[in-house]
Amino acid sequence: MSTPRQRYREQVRNEIKQAALAQIGDGGAAALSLNAVAKQLGMTGPAIYKYFGSRDDLLTELILDGFDEVAAAVRAGMREGEPRARLHALAGAFFAWAVANPHLFQLLAGTPSPGYQAPAESVRRAREVLGPFLPVFGQGRCGPAAEPLREEMRRWVEETPAVAEWVRAFAPEGDPATALAGTIMVWSLLQGIVSLEVQGQFAGMGHRAATLLTVQLDSLAGTMGF
Repeated sequence: MSTPRQRYREQVRNEIKQAALAQIGDGGAAALSLNAVAKQLGMTGPAIYKYFGSRDDLLTELILDGFDEVAAAVRAGMREGEPRARLHALAGAFFAWAVANPHLFQLLAGTPSPGYQAPAESVRRAREVLGPFLPVFGQGRCGPAAEPLREEMRRWVEETPAVAEWVRAFAPEGDPATALAGTIMVWSLLQGIVSLEVQGQFAGMGHRAATLLTVQLDSLAGTMGF
């Protein structure tokens, strides 16, 4: 059981993270300032460093929390049934989370600041987001147009034990290279559509981003044979 001191510390850390997210929402990751967050919370500049050693430490924790959030949202979208329906459910869950949390999505999708180096842990957590897609695409088969990508994924699996282990953990059956090829394609599709949507690039174009996503997902499903 945590002590009152530990609970207080965790409460303050959460308040700092919420204030930082609000600041990022107003001006982007580049605008994040620990001193400004401290001022907003009524703290002194030096005091905030008792909770986060640096601006990059705070950014890292926001990024790791963000990956956990979107991974949970994608898991909540898992369904039984045909691969096409499962694909739509997973991608729809990712899309809904991203458009509801646009600034956090952009923090995960981009480089928060020049010189920032994300920790290795962020790769593992990002793979948790994509993991539920692997068994869906593992049931498919790459069409001729996707075969070059499947071949590159086959080499990636063979040359990178951590990738092979990741695929086996989520999709123990089926061809790992096919599962990866489909997952990489849906990841790039989602990144593109969501990025354009949250940046307002679809404004005035006469279509809904969700409609475009549905069309693109059906096209991908066809490419993967389901």
